[in-house]
Amino acid sequence: MKLGFDSFYSIFSAMASNKKPRLKDKPALRRFLLVVSITLLGVFLLIIHMGKDSRSKSSFELDEDSSYKFNYSQFGEELNLPKQNTLSIELEKRNQMPPRNRDLYPRLAKDHTTIVLYVHNRPRYLKVVVESLSRVVGISETLLIVSHDGYFEEMNEIIESIRFCQVKQIFAPYSPHVFLDSFPGVSPKDCKDKDDAEKKHCNGTPDQYGNHRSPKIVSLKHHWWWMMNTVWDGLQETREDSNHILFIEEDHFIYPNAYRNLQMLTALKPKKCPDCYAANLAPCDVNSRGEGWDSLVAERMGNVGYAFNRTVWRKIHKKAREFCFFDDYNWDITMWATVYPSFGGPVYSLRGPRTSAVHFGKCGLHQGQGVKNACIDNGGVKIEVDKIDKVVNIKPEWEVRVFENQPGYKAGFKGWGGWGDERDRQLCLNFARMYHLEDTASM
Repeated sequence: MKLGFDSFYSIFSAMASNKKPRLKDKPALRRFLLVVSITLLGVFLLIIHMGKDSRSKSSFELDEDSSYKFNYSQFGEELNLPKQNTLSIELEKRNQMPPRNRDLYPRLAKDHTTIVLYVHNRPRYLKVVVESLSRVVGISETLLIVSHDGYFEEMNEIIESIRFCQVKQIFAPYSPHVFLDSFPGVSPKDCKDKDDAEKKHCNGTPDQYGNHRSPKIVSLKHHWWWMMNTVWDGLQETREDSNHILFIEEDHFIYPNAYRNLQMLTALKPKKCPDCYAANLAPCDVNSRGEGWDSLVAERMGNVGYAFNRTVWRKIHKKAREFCFFDDYNWDITMWATVYPSFGGPVYSLRGPRTSAVHFGKCGLHQGQGVKNACIDNGGVKIEVDKIDKVVNIKPEWEVRVFENQPGYKAGFKGWGGWGDERDRQLCLNFARMYHLEDTASM
């Protein structure tokens, strides 16, 4: 039963009338009833507000104006995806929700570059990245998509606190972190370490070094590949986007000029470097801050702040089998060692001579949390931001210097392993097929 102010006042007036107060007490009684009514109204409104807050933080209820019509259950049946648990299903529902903060930023800029931030479970790092993004010039005119490797409440709360742009969260529904007792998580009958499957009567295919899968490790590659397929081909907000999309990670500090510099690079790329596949905010050498030259740089694509368009994604997607069957749990090494070389020529990326993003993480994702010998980074993050890092520091008249034959992973590298299980490879292929059921039967 819902009670308004008038209802509260009537109830207490009736209660008071039963006591038949004397005439001289009526002014005091009215004041008393008014105070009580206002107090109760305040409590009533507080309860409503708390109820709304609790639903936004802890439930996965869909927004009523969601217009998504994807039939994920059908995908699961046709592709023989792992049987979903309750959390996995709820995450998929939440992926259909529209972006938040549309009331604050009702329209995106016509030429905006969508930013995708992919995260795991390092909240200390994420806070630093979100703070740096809040200072990026032009951030309010674009859409920020945050892709989670599973669901972690603290990570979710950090993203929900963002108010500086439109934000959409997506959650990998087939993350090993979502399945606690079945594939792609840990199954009771899974082989471990260097178990002999026949002798142990366990499930699993070892990698080239004889090691069986580790769910925490394979989640890195699964998440990146699921995210790419979902962003480019699954989400209503981006599946028809022909512009470049910028990808950053939870331990990438973003400088204030990053967005405007990226817009400059993508505009210059067709003329200055027509053979460049992408644009980068940082050098491929993560320890470099740039050369400081008065020229642009074309070099091998880095993994810090990289952006490419749908044409490049189509080339990558066609190499799904190469990506999914290369025995290395790292998505970036897989790209450098097998996907890019299959393009038939150098895969260059255009960048400026001074970095606009910095990799600051000391703890790798595979090192885990809450386990023996886990990496614990207790140090503060201190990154110098100079005046030149707050404004566009790329000039259109600059020439391009090309770095050829750079060191790094290349074709012929066998991989670090960790990706030998046939179940992981098949799940990876299914991610590539999810939104292309009619034309990927040959994968």
